[in-house]
Amino acid sequence: MKGRRLRRFAPYLLAMGPGLLAASAGNDAGGIATYASTGASYGYRLLWANTVVTIFLFVVQEMSARMGSVTGKGFSDLVRENFSLRITALILLTLFIANAGIVVSEFIGIAAAAELFGVSRYFAVPAAAALVWLLVTRGSYARVEKVFLCLTLCFLSYIVAAFLAKPNWSTVLVSSVVPSFEKDPAFLGMLIALIGTTISPYMQLYIQSSVVEKGITPDDWRYTRFDVLFGTVISGIVAAFIIIATAATLHVHGIKVETAADAAQALEPIAGHYSRALFALGLLGASLLAAGVLPLSTTYMMSEGLGIERGVSRSWSEAPVFMGLFTGLVVLGAALALIPGLPLIRVLVGVYVLNGLLLPIELFAILRLINNRELMGEHVNRPLYNVLAWGIAVIVSLLSLSLIVQALLGWLGVIKA
Repeated sequence: MKGRRLRRFAPYLLAMGPGLLAASAGNDAGGIATYASTGASYGYRLLWANTVVTIFLFVVQEMSARMGSVTGKGFSDLVRENFSLRITALILLTLFIANAGIVVSEFIGIAAAAELFGVSRYFAVPAAAALVWLLVTRGSYARVEKVFLCLTLCFLSYIVAAFLAKPNWSTVLVSSVVPSFEKDPAFLGMLIALIGTTISPYMQLYIQSSVVEKGITPDDWRYTRFDVLFGTVISGIVAAFIIIATAATLHVHGIKVETAADAAQALEPIAGHYSRALFALGLLGASLLAAGVLPLSTTYMMSEGLGIERGVSRSWSEAPVFMGLFTGLVVLGAALALIPGLPLIRVLVGVYVLNGLLLPIELFAILRLINNRELMGEHVNRPLYNVLAWGIAVIVSLLSLSLIVQALLGWLGVIKA
């Protein structure tokens, strides 16, 4: 009986990977900063948004993974083949800007982690940039990726910290399902940032490419769909507990998250005076992991879209654009992170506000492709699922438009910015 059950669940376990990694990727340096800032600034009032956005994440990730399994192609390839030159350029430019911003945020995360250890960012960031470049271009990054991934497990301590902080669990439960709103433009900005960090454009690129590389076909789709669902739920739970922990430890004392040290304070219930070191280890691992993956995935995305030679195994003479673009992204991210007086946490959150603003363009492109019967055949969205998917795109677009309108009215002096 046990053997039969094991055989039944074995395919689901073997399929684990792309969905779990893609969803967990949202909990990087900018993600931690956004969730911690949310809890510290608004307490439990945005927990409902995390619940809703987690559902949104599953829908978007599922569509991207399904496109990869059915077409056997990455997102950029499909865009280049199915959209006009101008639309392709717009989509690729949008994704490049969004991803470049996150690359910068990862090096900012490295700077913040280094300063928690008492190491100057002017030493740590160039050293990290050189390390990442060498690991990726010399083909050894996949080996140390597991080490960086293990370091990010430090952030699971937020779950324990949340319980030790003894929040009002009835309030937490109600706040997780009952929406609440504020007219404050900063509240809308934080809501957009939550969307941007949870449904980052690069996550859709990553999961689709991973599904293609793994050779997943429609016959195996139900197993991969479970992987996407499992990864999304885990990601949403971790994000919720970061918000709960910071709300219970920082918000109640009126402490805003302005620095990495502020975010680390939420771990004091579990780590005491070691909270800075524990947070710094997690932040360093998350930032180094993404600092290698993001420039590389961005370079692949642009190379696919432009139809040029690509691959880290290629030499500079064989793939000059690919290698030059990857190097340029690493250098740019490191250089901007070294700007004196840069408010690290504020910039990290701001990057994901930008991602939230740019996200609708990618969402509408995904919806156009996923509903193309010539591409997807019988695997297009079902009617009710399509209503949900289009609803997500419209909601995100309206929120982005609202933030832009508020910013314009603030600049014109009509309302307080």
